Amino acid sequence: MTANPILQVENLVKRYGDVEAVRGVSFSVEEGEVFGLLGPNGAGKTSTVEVMEGLRVPDGGRISVCGIDPEKNPTELKHEIGATLQSTSLPDKLKVGEALRLFAGFYKRTRNPDDLLKRFGLEEKRNAFYNQLSGGQKQRLALAMALVNDPRVLFLDEPTAGLDPQVRREIYDIIEELKREKKTIVLTTHYIEEAEKLCDRVAIVDHGKVIATGTPRELKERSANTTRIEVRLARPASNGVLKNLDGVVEARQLDDV
Repeated sequence: MTANPILQVENLVKRYGDVEAVRGVSFSVEEGEVFGLLGPNGAGKTSTVEVMEGLRVPDGGRISVCGIDPEKNPTELKHEIGATLQSTSLPDKLKVGEALRLFAGFYKRTRNPDDLLKRFGLEEKRNAFYNQLSGGQKQRLALAMALVNDPRVLFLDEPTAGLDPQVRREIYDIIEELKREKKTIVLTTHYIEEAEKLCDRVAIVDHGKVIATGTPRELKERSANTTRIEVRLARPASNGVLKNLDGVVEARQLDDV
């Protein structure tokens, strides 16, 4: 690890009313690395990413993205990052080429929209309306728009959620190509195989906490060394309480036998 990672998160906290969605999350990302946040829905992955993107204000902790504090300098940050959201929606009658040119106009540094259309296989859809695109084509357009400013860091929030296997493989190919180009990528996913295939390192997130960080191989080796213990409690305790105990990775209630 270098002394100056391109992205640094320290003790991040994010609350929504009485709910603490992110609870002291810390990790760093190196330039040129694909870093994954892996966990179930509701684990706090999206909230963490949205704070890093400057879309939400943190309730605690420190964040640096490309040397920029997202809370203090969101306008400066937007020129350095690109992002796809869990669901991207554009006006039905907006044309594909128009969408890319529109997004390019938001930035001081841009890539050629025509080159992006070609790269993402959307040349023939240049004049198609957004509502005429398939799910896979919409996701490829979202990726093209996220790259229009040639960002230093690319955030991909659940990039293949809801896509069929064939389209998912197409998105994998695009991400792997970006990986070969040493593009810094932070992606969230609840698919273990996706994290293993695409990521250099992974942070496993659950109930708003990072419970493990490492390469996919390191995490698999650690999981192979875990110990399963079955206990009968004198008093009922929720799985959430048990999972907060030091050293506990997973807790579940078994049916009485």
